[in-house]
Amino acid sequence: MEIKDIIKKVKQIEIRTKKKSEATLMGQYHSAFKGQGMTFSEVRPYQFGDEIRRIDWNKTARFREPFVKVMEEERELTMMLLVDISASMDYGTKTQLKREFVAEIAASLGFSAAGNNDKVGLILFADKVYKVIPPKKGRKHILAIISTILTADYVPAESKIDMALEYMMSVFKKRSMLFMFSDFEDEYDVKMLRVASRKHQLLGMRIFDDKDVEIPDVGYTLFQDAETGKQIWANTSSARWRYEFAEKQKQKVKNLEEDFENSSAKLMNINTGEDYSKFLYQYFRKR
Repeated sequence: MEIKDIIKKVKQIEIRTKKKSEATLMGQYHSAFKGQGMTFSEVRPYQFGDEIRRIDWNKTARFREPFVKVMEEERELTMMLLVDISASMDYGTKTQLKREFVAEIAASLGFSAAGNNDKVGLILFADKVYKVIPPKKGRKHILAIISTILTADYVPAESKIDMALEYMMSVFKKRSMLFMFSDFEDEYDVKMLRVASRKHQLLGMRIFDDKDVEIPDVGYTLFQDAETGKQIWANTSSARWRYEFAEKQKQKVKNLEEDFENSSAKLMNINTGEDYSKFLYQYFRKR
């Protein structure tokens, strides 16, 4: 992708996602992710209905009339986007590649966070962590994150989500909102899911394509694993073979959902090209 194409793509994503985030997501985002505590703002004269425990006794004694401390919620939060750049994420049979779809969802989340003055960071991973953009605020920073996701070199290697989570916890100590984008096709350590969801707020976003789940009848076909390079021949004309493949995929997704639920984390299954904003809206609302 040439530079002018990248700039055009990023601009298109910004226009689409800012409209979505402002219209449907930003309010729910603000309500869902409240601050981590309360901080002192000011002292003002007591008004009927104020809580007694908020009275500033020192100032009250000095001026001989009641004053109360006004507290404000600490709004600034940190959002971390963990994006799988293994080769299976550079794929798509509909209108978008998975990487493009991830960039769009990440943009919606990023602009929602920016609208609430929150910081956003990025970790690109596969078999190891390949790139880290530290959390910052602002529109330009979000645009840089979108561009990075779109232009990353997607790696022919198995993704290790537990390794990415371990890195996140070792480097970023402050409790954060973690949005992990992957197709979750590879093995992972369930214990690490549990540890990560205790320290941070974790939402797994399984991005999939129809052909990840069901294989059409195209006769004898050579399949190659994009990550390991392993090749197999399969008779896709066999209804039994196609059925068994689909059932294995369904079972894998069911196991994944159970692992996230047992880890007190959340998981979304989103098909490329699907309206992801309704999933995010429901997630924020339930919080």
